Amino acid sequence: MAAGRPREFDYDKALEQAMTVFWRKGYEGTSMPDLTDAMSMNRPSIYAAFGNKEELFRKALELYAQKSEAYFRDALSEPKLYNSIEKFLEGAVTSFCSADTPNGCLAVQGALACSEQAEAARLEALSRRENIVTLLTERFEQGRRDGELPKGTNAKELARFYATVLQGMSVQSAGGTSIADMKLIAKRALAALPA
Repeated sequence: MAAGRPREFDYDKALEQAMTVFWRKGYEGTSMPDLTDAMSMNRPSIYAAFGNKEELFRKALELYAQKSEAYFRDALSEPKLYNSIEKFLEGAVTSFCSADTPNGCLAVQGALACSEQAEAARLEALSRRENIVTLLTERFEQGRRDGELPKGTNAKELARFYATVLQGMSVQSAGGTSIADMKLIAKRALAALPA
């Protein structure tokens, strides 16, 4: 049996380019011509390497989540709860307002409101956002055990609050809110941490 023809493209680079298009235009706003142009690949090659548009979005979202969740895990591993939430929020500001990427968060902007035909993409993005709630819940539970939060603090409720702030910051950033104002939002959210 003859060996298959080697790929003539950089898989990771092509996926990164697709991720950027989905991030800018959202799942439904992204057309196959947008993807073929950005990835410098024709449709059959995209389908062969990545599957259909929905599967490509899922892979792009997975790549995005790997990068963002790695940062959030690092921030939340700070020994002191206050410092970890501060780093978490400051990192969000830096990420959402970076000149190197589209503003906001792919998991928020990519498929927040979709038609019924894009329900699978919406659910995939929702799953990625819920991962952040889980990470925050674990960190707040640790903070409560360490005595950095009042004993009766509901860790999941607090995690949902900070995830909501994070998602709101994403929307604000995508809407053009300045980095200075984004830092003020982060500062106000940090002040809401129970003492």
